[in-house]
Amino acid sequence: MLLYLVCVFTAILLLYLGHRSRKNLLPLPPGPRRLPLIGHLLAMPSSYEWETYMTWIQQYNSDILHLNVVGTSVIVLSSMQTAIDLINAVTRPPMPMVNELMGWDFHFGFIKYGERWRNLRRLFYQTFNPTAALKQYPKEHAACHELLRRLVRDPENFVHHFRHMTGEVILWAAYGIVIRPENDPHVKRAEDALRAMAHAIIPGSLIGPGLHSGLEIPSGMVPGAGFKRLAREWRELSELMIDAPFAEVKRNMAAGTAPIFFTSTQLGNIRHRDEERAVKEVAGAMYVSGVDTTMSTISYFVLAMLSNPDAQRKAQEEIDSVVGDGRLPTSADEALLPFVFSLVKEVFRWIPSGPVAVARFIEAEDEYHGYRIPAKSIVMVNVWAIFHDETTYPDSHSFKPERWLLDGKPNLAMGSPLDAAFGVCPRKQFAYSSVWITIASILATFDITKAVDENGDIIEPTYEYLSAMVTQPLPFKCSITPRSADAERLISETILVENA
Repeated sequence: MLLYLVCVFTAILLLYLGHRSRKNLLPLPPGPRRLPLIGHLLAMPSSYEWETYMTWIQQYNSDILHLNVVGTSVIVLSSMQTAIDLINAVTRPPMPMVNELMGWDFHFGFIKYGERWRNLRRLFYQTFNPTAALKQYPKEHAACHELLRRLVRDPENFVHHFRHMTGEVILWAAYGIVIRPENDPHVKRAEDALRAMAHAIIPGSLIGPGLHSGLEIPSGMVPGAGFKRLAREWRELSELMIDAPFAEVKRNMAAGTAPIFFTSTQLGNIRHRDEERAVKEVAGAMYVSGVDTTMSTISYFVLAMLSNPDAQRKAQEEIDSVVGDGRLPTSADEALLPFVFSLVKEVFRWIPSGPVAVARFIEAEDEYHGYRIPAKSIVMVNVWAIFHDETTYPDSHSFKPERWLLDGKPNLAMGSPLDAAFGVCPRKQFAYSSVWITIASILATFDITKAVDENGDIIEPTYEYLSAMVTQPLPFKCSITPRSADAERLISETILVENA
C-alpha cells in the first residue's frame, strides 16, 4: 500500500513539474528590448502612455505586450478579446500609496477581490443597476435643464457648467443633497481629492517594491520619504470628501428632513456599525466614480461638434423631425433617434475619458495563446488602442457617428463602446443615460460652432487633452448659442415646470 501511495505521489509530482516546466519554457508576450536589472524602466512613458503602448502593439504585431519594470511584470492588453479572455483571472493590484496611505480603500474599485469587495459592490449595484437607474431619470432631466439655462446665461464657462451638472446628479443619487448654485463645498472637495488621486495612481505608483517597504519608513528619516507627508495631506482630502456629505445626511435624518435616497435609505436599515461604514464607503464611491468621467465625455462632445459640423446638423434634423420644437427631448425618445444614439456612442469612442482602465493583478501564473503570463503581473487594458483599432474602426481618429449605423438603424454587430469604457462597472447605464439626455438636449436647443477672434478670424481648436487617469480637453474656445428664439423660450420655461 505504501509503495502504491509513493507511486501515485511521484506521478502527480512529475505531472505538476512537467506542467510547470512547460509553462516556464513558453515565451513571454512581445515587448521592447529590455535592459539588465531595470528592464523597461527607462522606456516606460510618463504621459499619454496609451499612445506609446499602441505604437508598440503595431510594431510587434501583437494585441498583448509584456514589460518588465525593475522586476515587476506588466501585461498590456489592447483588444476586446484579450481583455474578455483574461479579465476573469485577475484581481486588483496592491496600491499602497492610494489605499493604505491615502485612504482610498473605501472605494471597492481599488481593493482586492474578496468578501468585502463583493459586499460593497452588491450595495453599489442596488442604486446603479439598469432598473434602478430609471429612478434617476427625473433628476437627470432636471439637472440637464438647469445646465441649458446656465449655457444661455454664460456659454463661455461651459466646462464649469458640465461639472456642476454631473456633481448635482450624483450627489442627489448618493445622498439626496441639493448642491449650491455656485462654489458648492462638496463639489470642491471632490475636485481636490480626485486631483490628488490622479497623481498617485499613475502606472509608476503600482510598480516596484519601493512603496511597499516605504510604508514602514518614517518620513524625514530617508531622502525621498516625503511622499508620506504628501500622502497624509491627500488622505485628509479623501476623508473629508466622503465624511462631509455623509454627516450632512445624518444631520438631516435626525432633523427629519432627509430625502429618501441611497444613504438615508440604507442607514435606516443598518443593524451594526460595520454596515454604517459600508454605506458611507459606497456612497463615496458613487460620488467619485462619475463626476470627472461624465464631465469629460460631455466636453469631448463639444469638441466633436467642432470637428464634424455635418454630424451636428444631421442630429439636429433628426431631433426636429421626431421631437419637434414644442418640447425638449426625454429618455423616452432615445429609441426613435438612431443617429443621435450613434453620435453618443461615437463620443464615448472618439476620445475616451479613461484611455487606460484601472489596473488589475494576476496572482497565479497563467498561459494565453502560447504565451506565459507571469504570476503577480500588473494587467492594464489599453482602452485607447481598442477604440482606435483601424480594423474595427476605419479612420479611427475621425469623429464618424455613421460607423455605428447600418441602413439607418443601429448596427448591433458593432457592439457598444461602453463595454470597453466601463467593463463590468455597475454604473454603466447611469453614466450613459446622463450623457445621452445632456447631448440630445444641447443638440435640440443650441448650435456649437468655432469661435472667432476680434478680427473675425476662426479660432481652430487644437483637440489636445490632458494626460491623466481621467482625461479632459485642454481649455478651448467655441461659440454655444441658442438655435432660435423659440429654443431659448423653451429653455426658460423649464424652470416653471420644475417649480410647479
